Amino acid sequence: MSNKTNDIADLFNQYVMPTYAPAVALVSGSGSKVIDMDNMQYIDLTSGIATLACGHCHPAVTKAIETQAAVMPHCSNLYYNTNMILLAQRLSRLAGGAKCFFANSGAEANENMVKIARVWGAPRGRYEVITFTKGFHGRTLAMCAATAQEKIQKGFDPLPVGFAYADYNDLESVKAAINERTVAILLEPIQGEGGVLPATEAFMKGVAELCREKELLLLMDEIQTGMGRTGTMFAWEQYGIRPDMFSLAKALGGGLPLSAVVAKPELAELLHPGMLGTTFGGNPCACAASLAVLDTIEKEGLLEKAKTSGALFREGLEALMATYPQILEVRGRGLLIGMVVEGSAKEVVDSCRLGGVLCCTAGEHVVRFLPPLNISEKDLEEALDIIGDSLDEIYGV
Repeated sequence: MSNKTNDIADLFNQYVMPTYAPAVALVSGSGSKVIDMDNMQYIDLTSGIATLACGHCHPAVTKAIETQAAVMPHCSNLYYNTNMILLAQRLSRLAGGAKCFFANSGAEANENMVKIARVWGAPRGRYEVITFTKGFHGRTLAMCAATAQEKIQKGFDPLPVGFAYADYNDLESVKAAINERTVAILLEPIQGEGGVLPATEAFMKGVAELCREKELLLLMDEIQTGMGRTGTMFAWEQYGIRPDMFSLAKALGGGLPLSAVVAKPELAELLHPGMLGTTFGGNPCACAASLAVLDTIEKEGLLEKAKTSGALFREGLEALMATYPQILEVRGRGLLIGMVVEGSAKEVVDSCRLGGVLCCTAGEHVVRFLPPLNISEKDLEEALDIIGDSLDEIYGV
């Protein structure tokens, strides 16, 4: 590291709790490119971990934030907030009719989604939510309990009760987990942190049918997959089903903290003032950014672009498989792509970074790619060249 980066790292180590291990100090970004404090440029295939669907500093999103910040940067939920209401209306239309609760993070949205499910199930004594091994739903205590991964739960006992676990893409294990306490099934359409593993169509439809048969709620975690990431606005649309509730965050706020629970109206009607709350949820700046993101996705055709760019990028990665047998699989949908490697995914991520491409891991053996939905074909091809060079450096030919 340079002296500048070392100085920042020293300050970080002195004053910030060691919950992350940053590699570079980024100072600016535009589109799919970012620059660190030593003026090294990278192609960013992380998008803030699926947060910047329109890339860094998209003019429309930036203008929306600046305009709102100049007139009213915050409005408490004691008063009507026009941007929040307009965003709720927009999401409702996209979801086929729904009501929204806005919060700040994916974990907070998921936690409130579980709370609503418990309110619905309380008259029948139902409260237990089935989640899935290798899933990830956040880091609050309840969402640690919902996340069936030992590394997420370790050290935080006693965890809240009310969660049971089944195996992803295994319908029989779901059936075995259902009991008289079960109120809902919560899953990701694609397990992002768990290794970029998509649900099969048979599994997803089977879970939806189980929910109908057993009178359970179907809850969808769209934190990473929502807002066009997989080629449709919400990934559940690709399975021909509709969840009772789903959560959004990450790309929803265009880079600002914003999340949402989107629920069928009959579930929303169970709530009354004081049951759920948050100071910053539905912040007018964040909602202005979100409306600009939705406008940009529509105007620039980014749903279709996520499909075509995703197909192009997957083809490039699959071509590398022919040269490097250490690449075991390429999987995902749209621009949420995982490359499964035989050895350390982190080694590949580190090598790519040194070459000028930012990507991240999804477990020990999966390299995860999350480019902006509007990334150019030129940048994708350049990124593939750098990834190829990095693989050659690690694996040789």
